[in-house]
Amino acid sequence: MRRRNTFIKTTLVILALLGSTAVMGQIPVTITKNGRIEFKEDTEKNNWLKDISSRIKLHGYAQAGYTYSRQGGQDKNTFDLKRVLFWAEAKITDRWSFLFMHDFSSVVQEYYTDYRITKNKALTVRFGQFKNGLSLENPLSPTAMEAIDVYSEAVTFLTGCGSDPLLGVQYGRDLGLSLFGETNDGKFRYELDVMNGQGINKKDQNNFKDIIARLEFRPIEGLNLVATGQVGRGHAVSSSIYNPGIYYNPTTKVGADYKRNRWTAGFDYKSKALNMHGEYLEGWDGAAHSWGAYLTGAVPLAHFGSPELGKKLELVGSYDFFNFNTSLGMDQHKAIGGLQYWFYKKCRLQVQYVYKSAYLTGKASDLPTQFIHGADHGIQCQLQVRFN
Repeated sequence: MRRRNTFIKTTLVILALLGSTAVMGQIPVTITKNGRIEFKEDTEKNNWLKDISSRIKLHGYAQAGYTYSRQGGQDKNTFDLKRVLFWAEAKITDRWSFLFMHDFSSVVQEYYTDYRITKNKALTVRFGQFKNGLSLENPLSPTAMEAIDVYSEAVTFLTGCGSDPLLGVQYGRDLGLSLFGETNDGKFRYELDVMNGQGINKKDQNNFKDIIARLEFRPIEGLNLVATGQVGRGHAVSSSIYNPGIYYNPTTKVGADYKRNRWTAGFDYKSKALNMHGEYLEGWDGAAHSWGAYLTGAVPLAHFGSPELGKKLELVGSYDFFNFNTSLGMDQHKAIGGLQYWFYKKCRLQVQYVYKSAYLTGKASDLPTQFIHGADHGIQCQLQVRFN
């Protein structure tokens, strides 16, 4: 059923694009060097299309590559297509807008509407399905992240991006309502989310809602301080080989409601010489406690004697620690090192080495050996192409 619905939605998007192309083909237009559409004649139909085209923005990107890994003495390698996303933003009025995002390698990701209540940016309301505001990294696009793995282990686990079997795969998104805004010329930003807590394209499975708060402060140019927190009650689902969470969280059973609270504190710094961000995260899932921290950065190689090439070529590094359950000793260290080359605007080629000090065997029936403290090595290559 899910595949059929995805096919129908994808077909509708394609038909809409083809239909707009057919209409455009009947009207004399020219495409400028910067990609803008200009109409040769001022007719009523042309003026209507001008207004529509000025209110709609199309975006998209694809990420694909190659991965080699050695885990538990076994070598694996594969070409993989990670993401192919397309989204459209429609500006209905000066205050009212709508966004639809679809991942052609997965499912519909986002669909929401924004309405700016105040004349300035102090208060906007959002309703629909969107990324929750928990953690510094989760709201950020994968196209802006330094690591090919994208988010840290703690962010992936605590925000519902996919590694917590009690949550299932939520892609860091949920259905709900959000109030957000900024003041003092953008120095202060806030966000308050009320969400189902069940993940994307799903109804809530209990009568509790997750409350997520986010505060950002920019004291100086380039520096952003971020604090987030969540209070809620999750509903355990069975959607992973770990069936579900019996190892990460052996006290929470399938179908049970459980306490799900989190808090984080981090920073993001950007300059011509250095881009860096880091964060501390902590969470409680019923009786299970987890915590972690990471530091990730990128340095242009222009500072090492290659000014022309160095503007596009960056050295990337990251250290990531996360303990999935402190009472069971599930601590994991991850280190990443590599290069990324920005060959055109937001398009890049990445090569990275990844080391993990612990890994899961995937054998749900063998709990004592399921979490192995050992060596997990990998080499990842990724090509990213994006248009705005």
